[in-house]
Amino acid sequence: MKLIPVAKVTDLEPGSCLSVEAEGVAVALFNVNGAIYALDNTCPHAGGPLGEGTLSGEIVECPWHGWRYNVRTGEKPENKEIKVACYAVRVEGDVIKVAIPTE
Repeated sequence: MKLIPVAKVTDLEPGSCLSVEAEGVAVALFNVNGAIYALDNTCPHAGGPLGEGTLSGEIVECPWHGWRYNVRTGEKPENKEIKVACYAVRVEGDVIKVAIPTE
């Protein structure tokens, strides 16, 4: 795992989402009451950008077709078999870093 700086905490207000890139990997960031979570930014349904979705509590809704995912677990609440990859997040000072798996 490699920690990649992707954004500043000030870029991500509580209750908001953000699409970022970590060395070529599309990542969606979420701020749930000050806790930062990161998922793969690509919805498995049709490839919608989750970081441009709507965050309600711990659930993000894809902007394209409304598929929903828990930002803590990556699971689709309606079908836990469907998941989006979760990435570990570390906040150092004002910098949000995401752990991206290395090949």
